Parts: sequence; structure tokens; C-alpha cells
Amino acid sequence: MSVVVLGIESSCDETGVALVRTRDGGVPGLLAQALHTQAAMHADYGGVVPELASRDHIRRVLPLTGQVLEQAGLTSSGIDVVAYTRGPGLAGALLVGAGVACALGAALAKPVLGVHHLEGHLLSPFLSADPPEFPFVALLVSGGHTQLMRVDGVGRYTLLGETIDDAAGEAFDKSAKLLGLGYPGGPALARLAEYGDDSAYKLPRPLLHSGDLDFSFAGLKTAVLTQARRLESAPCELMRADLAASTQAAIVDVLVKKSLAALARTGLERLVVAGGVGANARLREQLGAACAAQGVRVHYPEFDLCTDNGAMIALAAAMRIQAGAEAPRADYAFDVKPRWPLDQLATA
Repeated sequence: MSVVVLGIESSCDETGVALVRTRDGGVPGLLAQALHTQAAMHADYGGVVPELASRDHIRRVLPLTGQVLEQAGLTSSGIDVVAYTRGPGLAGALLVGAGVACALGAALAKPVLGVHHLEGHLLSPFLSADPPEFPFVALLVSGGHTQLMRVDGVGRYTLLGETIDDAAGEAFDKSAKLLGLGYPGGPALARLAEYGDDSAYKLPRPLLHSGDLDFSFAGLKTAVLTQARRLESAPCELMRADLAASTQAAIVDVLVKKSLAALARTGLERLVVAGGVGANARLREQLGAACAAQGVRVHYPEFDLCTDNGAMIALAAAMRIQAGAEAPRADYAFDVKPRWPLDQLATA
């Protein structure tokens, strides 16, 4: 028996809606998805404005829902479960998705299920052309999160290490801002880095030799600030490109070395990389080469599933239902969890 899950993502500055259908004994398949990014709206402010984000989600979520239903050739009666991002994220933005999902579920007399945003990212590679198999080590590099997890199955997550200050995505964005680049900063810095020398600046790799699996990028940001101020007195586009390339190299170097250390510590031979930073070409290149040299399989989500999206929310809900990890409910009362550690998901 197949189940069609509608997924709604509204944790930050993307409104995503998607439809996924479960398959007997197999990974659920994507039927349709639609996404609206607010990047252009927030660019004028240099970052996400929570109130504007919430208002825009309100405008977008129902039209996007109609769009994916039309793409899939379904009507609203064809939805079996409505899933939504319960957390973590911006409280107001989460409330929009949760409220719409529960209202829609009540109107259709269909059960609803709140999903952990990071679990969505973690499982998103299962929608790729090369899906992973359990168990594996996961490198989660999404927005304000940088974590290494051991994943033994749906809902069976063990935290191996995480950032103690800035996440990798924040290091990209903040460094880009210091270099005078636009929002979103990470992709802009990566584009500029293509024209630079990644060995031009000797930047720190915090906690690289700490002996644990934790991350720290605040010190790197401070080093970039120091170099960026020196460039102000003698502005040169090539030197800015060199600093961008050196910054990216430092971040990627730490992510690669810590991921390999996690694989060695767990004895696993499969790595999953998920989240927005997982789309970075330098990271994919370096991780791919390092893992191939050690006989490790590495899996990524498709590029359109690296950013926040409804497909990963629908998928996570479908996989939790299939695995018996959680059942959808029909009471339609809801809350959101702006702060919600992934390793606490099983007991939440």
C-alpha cells in the first residue's frame, strides 16, 4: 500500500512544498516539488529578516501547494499525510508552515506529522540517483549547523561532533560579508574563489588537530577580518579572490579531515554529506578524492535538494512512517521547536 505525503518546509528563507509517495519495501519516490527562495528580498538587508520571511511564507505556501498537486496530477484528496518542519529554525517562519499544514490536515481529515529539519537534510540523499545504505557517517553542513553523526537507521542518530561556535555555513557567509560580497554570501565567496590562489593566505584551521570531532570556525572568521581590513587600504580584486580562495580552502580542509577522522573512529565505509554547504564544488572535489583513496563511498543529495526544500521534509516523514519510528496524528494541535538537537529526536 502506497502513501502520498505532502511536505511543507518554512524554517527560514525558502518556502518549499513537495509530494512524495512511499513504495512497498523501497525508498519513497518524489512526485513533484516547488520552491520559492527569498534571497533577493533579504539581499537588501544583508541577511534574513525574520518578520519579512514569515510574511512571505504566508503568501507562498498555498500557491506552491496547488502547483505541486497540478504537477503530480493529483487533487488534494489524493494526499494521505501532511508533513511540516517543526524545527529547528525561525519561530515565526516555522509557525506559518505548521499552522498551514495542520489546518490543511484538518480540512482534508488527514493526519499530520512534524519533521526535524536536519533529519530532512540527513535523509535527502535517499532521493538521489545513488542513494546510501545504513549505517553511515553523516556530515551535516546546513545553515547554522555543522555536525558529524553516526546514522544506523531512521531515528537512530548518534552525535559524534559539532561546532562549538560558528558553523561552516556561517563562516562562508560572514567571510563573504567581510569581503564586501552580496547575500547569500557562501555561493558568492565560492564564485570569487574560482579566480584566486588558495595558498595565498595562511589562515588557521581551528581544532584540526584537537583529537576530537568538534568544529570551530570563529577563529577563522577573525583571521579573515584581519586580512580584509588590510585589503581596504590597497583594494585589489585579485587579492580579494586570493583571500576568498584561502578561506574556502581552510573551511573545506577542516570538514574533510574531520569527516575522515569520524569514518576511522566508527569503522564505517560510507559517508553522506547533506545541507547547503554540501553543494560547494571544492568540498565535493576534496571529499570525493579523499574518500576514494580510502575506499569509502560518499553520497550527496542532488543539487536542488541541498538547499531547504519540501522534498526532504516529505521524504523524512515517509521514511519515519515506513520504519515505524513515528505515526502521524490527527489531533491538529501543534507547536514548533526553534532549537531542537537532532540527537534528541528519538525522545522528543
